[in-house]
Amino acid sequence: MGLFILLTVLLLIVAVLIILVVLVQNSKGGGLASNFAGSNQYMGVRKTADFLEKFTWSLAVAMMVLVLGSSKVIPKTGGLVTTDTEIRGSINDIPIPTTTPFTPNAGGDETPDNSEGGGE
Repeated sequence: MGLFILLTVLLLIVAVLIILVVLVQNSKGGGLASNFAGSNQYMGVRKTADFLEKFTWSLAVAMMVLVLGSSKVIPKTGGLVTTDTEIRGSINDIPIPTTTPFTPNAGGDETPDNSEGGGE
C-alpha cells in the first residue's frame, strides 16, 4: 500500500511538471524560453528549446513507467469479494410484494366518469 501511494504522489508531481514545461515552451521557438535565452548567452534559444523538448519526453516516459508500475502494485484485497456478497445478500433480503396486479373492471360502472369536461 505504501509503494502505491509513493508512486501516485510521484505521478502527480510528474504531471504538474509536464504541464509547466509544456506551458514554457512554444512550438515556433518562442514562448517563455526565448525570453530567458535573450539575457543568457550561455544557452541559446535553440539549446533551450532542445533541453525543454528532451525534458518533456523524459517526463512523458517517466509518467508511463510510473503508471505501469502503479498498476502492478495496486493493493489487491478481498474487500471487493466481500462487498459483492454483501450486495447480493442485501438484494436477497428485499421483501417481494405479494399483492395481486391491478386489473381494470370489464363493466366500467364502478369508475367515475371525468370525461364530461366540467372540471373545477
